[in-house]
Amino acid sequence: MAVISRPVIDIKSYKGNIINGKFVPTAKTRHSIDPATEQPLFPAPLATREDLDAAVKHASDAFKTWSQTTFEERAKLMLEYADAIEENREELEKLDTMESGKPAIVSKNEFNLTIQWLRTFATMELKDEILDENDERTVYSTHRPLGVCGAIVPWNWPALLGLGKVGPALMTGNTIIMKPSPYTPYTDLKLCEIAMSIFPPGVFQALSGDDSLGPWMTEHPDIKLITFTGSVRTGKLVAASCSKTLKRCVLELGGNDALIVCEDVDIPKCLPKIATMSFINSGQICMLAKRIYVHEGIYDKFRDAMVEFTKENIKTGGGFEPGVLVGPIQNKMQYDLVKDMYQDVKKSGYQVALDGKVLESTTGYFAEPAIVDNPPDDSRIVVEEPFGPIVPLLKWSSDDEVIDRANSLNLGLGASVWSKDLSRAEKMARKLSAGSVWVNSHFDVAPNVPFGGTKESGLGREWGIEGFKQFTDHTSLWVWKKIFE
Repeated sequence: MAVISRPVIDIKSYKGNIINGKFVPTAKTRHSIDPATEQPLFPAPLATREDLDAAVKHASDAFKTWSQTTFEERAKLMLEYADAIEENREELEKLDTMESGKPAIVSKNEFNLTIQWLRTFATMELKDEILDENDERTVYSTHRPLGVCGAIVPWNWPALLGLGKVGPALMTGNTIIMKPSPYTPYTDLKLCEIAMSIFPPGVFQALSGDDSLGPWMTEHPDIKLITFTGSVRTGKLVAASCSKTLKRCVLELGGNDALIVCEDVDIPKCLPKIATMSFINSGQICMLAKRIYVHEGIYDKFRDAMVEFTKENIKTGGGFEPGVLVGPIQNKMQYDLVKDMYQDVKKSGYQVALDGKVLESTTGYFAEPAIVDNPPDDSRIVVEEPFGPIVPLLKWSSDDEVIDRANSLNLGLGASVWSKDLSRAEKMARKLSAGSVWVNSHFDVAPNVPFGGTKESGLGREWGIEGFKQFTDHTSLWVWKKIFE
């Protein structure tokens, strides 16, 4: 068997945007900042509206052929792509940590998941279904690709959340243009660079730009779907812009996940995961535990144990330092928002069980984990998603009461219930209004399981066959068999 030889990527060199299988330099460049050092990173392309128009034209042309390829052809290339990423993963993980600030162990996990997601997508075929059949006719449910899709990717998980959009789009026969976050353009550009040697020109393109590029994409009449991950505020702007051309949008927006701890839990067994799922990556994951409701019967014991565990096991520092779980906040804007939340807790006089500090005297955007002790339900730390390493613990007494409090916000991305009594826990879980609900776990995701939010946490679903369907038009195909007999 011939060995496919591909060039090793250079994570310091960015020759331009990737349009129609080629590097296209831009007249202007920009750079983002290493959040651990506050030093500028590499010059990256700055796309113009003309760049976008060119990419859309090439994607439209490529769609005519790509949409007619077989599932087997697409799957073969998707698996080749996953293999190529794996060959380059060491450098990609380094780049991911450098630009996003996430600890090296989290970057490694992100690429573990990304490669697993792509390989699973390559096995997922969206097949026709027979809705009705008799001697006279057959009625099929069929799904046709939409055309050119746009992926607007966030800064916290550029690889997984970027290729988590690209994979389903390509496997359903669409072409796609990926726009990385201006804060983290580098990993996604390199991922598209790797794809250049695998997919036909125009099938998968990447444009790096500033805050103008997203609105240009949502307004573009020849882009048929926008898949977006980001804040609720920006998601509403995306939806409003898409409505002008009635293009589809899939929105995965903010969360403020409730985690409910019942009085019968074994604290030493469940606490390590709960604490880790509160602070890992500096709390900058939409589906982490953001509000922890602990039954009043074990509240004090649980609080003290969580404080002790966090002090001993959850280290803050640069992403390349060994043992770090809490890296820097990714960017100055988010750092200022997190800092303001810490200041609000202090100004409001709430009790603090773990007095984590915002490290303003150091270089980099660092904040230590903080645990707020039973603040009011209407406090900012409860109502708003801080997207930083600070979490409130809240007392509760009855199942109905805590379910009402958990459901009280207009967000519903994830939620969990922890109890030895599985019947009780599942009964509570089924009452939680969230797109993903877990019993005795939190933040479990899989490529074949739909993922998304309810209420203001989003529209539509990513991943799973349900996510694949978002990239298609549904057609009911009626075939009459005997009319000419």
